[in-house]
Amino acid sequence: MLLAELADVSRAVAANPARLAKIEALAGALQSATPDEAPIAVAYLSGELPQRQIGVGWAALRDAPPPAAGPSLTIADVDAAFTRIGVLAGKGSTGERRRLIGELLAMATADEQYFLVRLLSGELRQGALDGVMTEAVARAAGVPVTQVRRAVMLRGSLPAVAGAALSGGTAALSGFGLQVGRPLKPMLAASAPAIQDALAKIAVVAGGAAGAARSAGADATVGTGGSAAAAVEWKLDGIRIQAHILDGVVRLFTRTLDDITARLPEVAAVLGKLPVRSAVLDGELIALRPDGRPLPFQDTAARAASEVPVEAVPLSVFLFDALHLDGTDLIDQPDADRHAALTSVVPAQLLMPRLVTDSADEATAFFRDALAHGHEGVVVKSLAAPYAAGRRGAGWIKVKPRHTLDLVVLAVEWGHGRRQGWLSNLHLGARDPETGGWVMLGKTFKGLTDELLTWQTAKFLELEDHRDSWTVYVRPELVVEIAFDGVQRSPRYPGGVALRFARVLRYREDKPAAEADTIGMVRALAVD
Repeated sequence: MLLAELADVSRAVAANPARLAKIEALAGALQSATPDEAPIAVAYLSGELPQRQIGVGWAALRDAPPPAAGPSLTIADVDAAFTRIGVLAGKGSTGERRRLIGELLAMATADEQYFLVRLLSGELRQGALDGVMTEAVARAAGVPVTQVRRAVMLRGSLPAVAGAALSGGTAALSGFGLQVGRPLKPMLAASAPAIQDALAKIAVVAGGAAGAARSAGADATVGTGGSAAAAVEWKLDGIRIQAHILDGVVRLFTRTLDDITARLPEVAAVLGKLPVRSAVLDGELIALRPDGRPLPFQDTAARAASEVPVEAVPLSVFLFDALHLDGTDLIDQPDADRHAALTSVVPAQLLMPRLVTDSADEATAFFRDALAHGHEGVVVKSLAAPYAAGRRGAGWIKVKPRHTLDLVVLAVEWGHGRRQGWLSNLHLGARDPETGGWVMLGKTFKGLTDELLTWQTAKFLELEDHRDSWTVYVRPELVVEIAFDGVQRSPRYPGGVALRFARVLRYREDKPAAEADTIGMVRALAVD
């Protein structure tokens, strides 16, 4: 398949706002790809690289050579070039990357250069989101979309699943299972402003599960007050971790599925002593003071990045879920059964504190205790919910004492007065799942220390796309956690809502922009 064909499809998908039209265009392109080309095509049309990162920044893309007169590059050619560039390291590697990327762009037409530059810079926003692409793969392969979704959940890679679906159909997809050593996308939590709201949402989930259980002749877990019982767990301000254990060998993966085992020897040593042959466990790592209260998040993040030695900031382990245990996959089991499996092999000191109750008063007291220990809040969980890998399911609801959103910085304005020379005022955007773009919610310069202003100025200049006399517009890659007092209706911004008294809490370099909060979540918090 020529790269030009993919560039044409990308342009058509971006130009058509209709979801079904996007799916049809993407499915047509995938049907034209060979089994070897399909995973590459899916990755590129999703705005990703199979190699993930190849060390090519915006500076290497600014000065593209004159374009080729006609198309000749295949997507296999491009993938091979990216692989060669990605393995470069050591002295002289930066210059060699620039040379190789220049050679590749010189072989590309103007349309292909446009596609490649936006692919490499993270700017390929065309509405080909995971949901749309998943449906396109199903249509191209002629298989049920539910089967594709499950295979992606288990494999953790839509391109890999696409290759299997297009070459082997339902039989190939049925071969995907949970594999110890290969990470799954983590289950995520929705939000609620208060414990009572979270319990009400969980009761809806439990009600559906109870109806299904009665139809099957089983019993659902119901509390003494007639409402469904729920689990309430501490929510830590730490690093999400997925631990895979096989015959004493431990591998540790982040929420973005990166293997960071080598950075965390003390964590691997602790988990390697568990009495299991094989396990996949979900949990959180956090740096604690001697009195058990948490150190600032930056200390945990720096330790996980191996920027400080183990002995200076050791990380503590808190596990809260089991996805696999000694040959048995647990992701389809209800939370209550998964937690029972977890507690059967994990000592109490490694478990996340947890309360099972149907009492709002008891849950609120537990929430206050979590805050008293210095933690963020709690996660309220349905005892009946399966593990919804890669999704923000209704079975987990997080509650914090203050409103926060994870937003993406779209642009930043130069400061004035004592902030002269620093990039200061942030333009904040929420994710729009329908378009694949971003919806601006407002601006803030509050909460920024001099240290943070210095850091973000350098960071945003690296992410710069273009600028005017006052504002630097950046690639939408950096997630920032914003505290605010409420959401109000506002005609001033395109989303129709604005944040009240927004202020910066911290940057979330551990979180990809694809996991930023959506405009729908923001609108749900708005008051009339």
